[in-house]
Amino acid sequence: MKDQIIEKAAEMFLTLGVKSVTMDEIAAEMGISKKTIYANFSTKSKLIEETAMYVFEQISKGIQNIRDDRKDPIEELFEIKDFACQNLKDKKSSPQHQLQKYYPKIYTTIREKQKHILEELTKENLQKGIREGVYRSNIPVAFTSRIYFMGIVGIKDQDFFDEGEFHINELTEMHLEYHLRAIVTDKGLKKLETYLTTNSTK
Repeated sequence: MKDQIIEKAAEMFLTLGVKSVTMDEIAAEMGISKKTIYANFSTKSKLIEETAMYVFEQISKGIQNIRDDRKDPIEELFEIKDFACQNLKDKKSSPQHQLQKYYPKIYTTIREKQKHILEELTKENLQKGIREGVYRSNIPVAFTSRIYFMGIVGIKDQDFFDEGEFHINELTEMHLEYHLRAIVTDKGLKKLETYLTTNSTK
C-alpha cells in the first residue's frame, strides 16, 4: 500500500504541484481513507520527501538505461532531455518551484543528488564526445559540466523565465542546443544540425 500511495502522490504532485494537492485528495483518488495514508506517512512533508526521492530514483534509472545504450553523445543528451521532460511533466503548476518555496530542505536534498548525477553524466558525455571527435578536445570538462547543471537549474527560475513567456520544454530544448553549439567540432555540428532537422518534423 505504501508504494501505491507514493506512486499516486507522485502523479498528482507532478501534475498539480506539491502545495496544491491535499492528503484528502490523494485518499479520494485512491479510494482509501486518509487514516491509511497517515498510517504510512506521519505528515504530508514525509510523504513529499519519500515521493520526491522515488521520482528522483525513477528518473535516475531511466537516464542510466539511456546511457547504457551507448548512443552517439549528442543523441544521448537529447534522449535524456526528452525522457526527463516527459516524466517530470513540467506542467504550469511548476512542482519544482513549489518544492523550493514550501519545502526547501527537501528541495536542497534532491538538488544535491541531481547535481551529483548530472555532473557525472555530463563529464562522461563530454569525454565520450571528445573521444569520438564531435566535441572540441580543449573543453574544460569540470567547468562545462557544472555550468550545464547551473543552466538546467536556472531555466526553472520563474523570476528569469516566466512560464507565461516560455514553456519549460522549449527552454530545455534551447538550453541543450545552446550547450552543444558551444562545444561541438565541425563534425559534431553536422550531427547536431542533422538531428535538429530530423526531429523538428516529428
